[in-house]
Amino acid sequence: MKVFNSISSYVSQKQSIVTIGTFDGVHIGHQEIIEKIIEDAQNSDYESLILTFFPHPRMVLAHELGVKLLNTINEKIELLEKIGLSNLIIHPFDEIFSQLSAEEFVAKILVEKLKIKKIILGHDHRFGKDRSASIDDLIIFGKKYNFEVEQISAQKIDQVAISSTKIRTALLEGNIVLANQYLGYQYSFSGKVIKGKQLGRTIGFPTANIQIDEAYKLIPKNGVYIVKSSIDEKIHFGMMNIGNRPTVDGKNQTIEVYFFDFDKDIYYTSISVTILDRIRDEKKFDSLEDLKKQIEKDKQSVITYIKQP
Repeated sequence: MKVFNSISSYVSQKQSIVTIGTFDGVHIGHQEIIEKIIEDAQNSDYESLILTFFPHPRMVLAHELGVKLLNTINEKIELLEKIGLSNLIIHPFDEIFSQLSAEEFVAKILVEKLKIKKIILGHDHRFGKDRSASIDDLIIFGKKYNFEVEQISAQKIDQVAISSTKIRTALLEGNIVLANQYLGYQYSFSGKVIKGKQLGRTIGFPTANIQIDEAYKLIPKNGVYIVKSSIDEKIHFGMMNIGNRPTVDGKNQTIEVYFFDFDKDIYYTSISVTILDRIRDEKKFDSLEDLKKQIEKDKQSVITYIKQP
């Protein structure tokens, strides 16, 4: 897959079949659209192309600096490459770009720059200045500028339309199973292992403290989770605590993972943690001994889970 850092850097002699959006999460609804543009491009010898944006438009237009996203840029690139996309443009979104009228966007970007032959979009896509134009407007522009427009209906699970917003809500409520179902893969994050206060060692559960560099990456609700990581090409299961460690009067949120049957020094290395399920809420215990007893129970819950087919 070729990755371009702006619209102006994209060059191809072929016409393209395009879709546009932030694609946060690259969930199963997104995947249906992406697989369709790839299939159509392969059948017609065109380029398959996604135009996406960073920063997220809400960060720029609504000045929502606290926006939390399901994917980092690198995660999104990896997911799209796995699906089989040929070209990805990650265009810097700014105030100037947001002022393009709908027709300017179509004529100058889609037609002139991207050589669009066909565009495939979701059911609720809007574009142009102030998001003023709809799919109906795009169909009119398609007739004027000679490209085809295809609309994909909302993908549904249990009659609930999937959206990135609903997945974020599920994660913030601790419903990792539902989030993973909507995503079509297991939610994960990557970070560097840093030194903490090493209190886990004192009760027999040494943990890897994970520091995530991307402040915009969404972290699920505080609590205890079942996780796995690939370290040195081997899968290690474990349990993760996200929270403020109230038993020891912690003040800041930490992410700590205890891996089973693992004793290597991985300080200052980067690892990816995949979240499988949630065990319980974070809780304040009366003593470290009570905390240790609960962690032993949690460990048994994880062992039972990973033994399941």
